[in-house]
Amino acid sequence: MMDWVQSLPLLPAVGFLYAVIWLRAGGTYALARGARKAASRGRIATFLSSARVERATAIVNRWGAPVVALSFLTVGFQTAANAAAGLTRMPLKRYLPALAVGGLAWAVIYATIGLVAFAAWFELFLRSPWAAVAVLALVVVLITVLLWHRRRTGGMFGAPDTIEATSSGPGVDSVVDPARASDIVGTADERQ
Repeated sequence: MMDWVQSLPLLPAVGFLYAVIWLRAGGTYALARGARKAASRGRIATFLSSARVERATAIVNRWGAPVVALSFLTVGFQTAANAAAGLTRMPLKRYLPALAVGGLAWAVIYATIGLVAFAAWFELFLRSPWAAVAVLALVVVLITVLLWHRRRTGGMFGAPDTIEATSSGPGVDSVVDPARASDIVGTADERQ
């Protein structure tokens, strides 16, 4: 029954998914860019003030277009990164190349690995629905545990921007703000 998925030609599948990601991510960018004026009321204000969008906005402001391109290799961060690009009014000359590169990577991954994984799961479902549900539940539990661990430990995007300092004398804290690190190094050099 899933033969049609497995027999789908690669280039048309990539092309279709590429068009989908342009519409979805580009639409998210456009809506977020236009939402700045309406941000003071309703559901939009709730979405724009969510922790995920605020974190993505800070990352996009700091790292720019590469974050948008790399966001397509993540699960759950894509929409937030594209919304952040729109909210911060990232120029189209930077956003469109990031969308082109990241969207193509996403389309290729989903056209190959994603469809094969779905076809395998659906085949398992046809043979044993309980086993398929168990596999799906296991995947959900694993993703939940990973997200919980990442959130609890600060993870990739939640880690504070600090550097460890060596104790080079009195008055030096064990954790130093990077903006002040050069001041401390300068002070230590002056002491010698």
